[in-house]
Amino acid sequence: MRAVQVSCAGGPLELVEREIPEPGPGLVRIKVQACGICHSDSLVQEGAFPGVEHPRIPGHEVMGVIDIAGPGVNGWAAGDRVGVGWNGGYCGYCDFCRRGDYFACRNATRVTGVTCDGGYAEYMLASASALARVPDELSPAEAAPLLCAGVTTFNCLRHCGAQPGDTVAILGLGGLGHLGVQFAARMGFRTVAIARGADKDPFARKLGAAEYIDSTVQDVAQSLRSMGGAKAVLATATNAHAMASTISGLAPNGTLMIIGAVPTLEVSPLTLLSGRRAVKGWYSGTSIDSQDTLEFCRLTGVRSLNEVYPLSRASEAYERMMKGEARFRAVLSVSE
Repeated sequence: MRAVQVSCAGGPLELVEREIPEPGPGLVRIKVQACGICHSDSLVQEGAFPGVEHPRIPGHEVMGVIDIAGPGVNGWAAGDRVGVGWNGGYCGYCDFCRRGDYFACRNATRVTGVTCDGGYAEYMLASASALARVPDELSPAEAAPLLCAGVTTFNCLRHCGAQPGDTVAILGLGGLGHLGVQFAARMGFRTVAIARGADKDPFARKLGAAEYIDSTVQDVAQSLRSMGGAKAVLATATNAHAMASTISGLAPNGTLMIIGAVPTLEVSPLTLLSGRRAVKGWYSGTSIDSQDTLEFCRLTGVRSLNEVYPLSRASEAYERMMKGEARFRAVLSVSE
């Protein structure tokens, strides 16, 4: 099969030929149709993820069709349209799994495209517990980014504590933010988009935002307070200063939900204490969360805006993503 791999930490993405893998117990083999390119793929390319081994095939926004189901796989069969995200499966019997916190599984060893080979290839193996069903109405290129960027924003928003009618702000209008605005609007929140520059205002409103804050000329926190304060702020932009600038704009009992990773973040304890405000990180989700995301998108028309590239141009697409030039997600079309 054709595959794109990273042979060593810091090395380039290389198009190579690899043996088609055979599924063992509990695994399925997927004929990959499309795979999104995510900034987290840099953890593999740079060798920054703890214990990552090379050569490794990246890719954790995978959409395809089951080719073969291995021994012991129940409920899935050849021909099923499936997606696989960051979470590569869970054991189901550790204490965290028994309490329903599958994302925190003590025995999870498969992180798609990181600790096991991912979707920058014509075939890949996946645990049955990592599979999400993909609606027929979503094309492979439409579905792929929803397996990470989509589920992360959707799952975070539905657990942010806001109710329909509450004010929810989305910080950033990039690969994550443009999905966050769509999800928030369709969940019934009074959606406020926060970004840099007046030129992004029409785009934010087209996505569904009721209000727009230009952080280059407006005081973000004061603007949010003038709206009664935000019940939640979804921080997608990887800018610590921008995140911190929203905290005093939270309503009492409001929460800053962080999905954009930043090295450090300074927070005023007094601001948190005075309004019982909170800062919380959010893990993307497991397979059922991905399936919920895909179904919500089918029902509401939420779609990722993508640039699509053939597998042979994976290196070019990856570099474009890393430079922040992709509008808004980069997707590899592997096979149809």
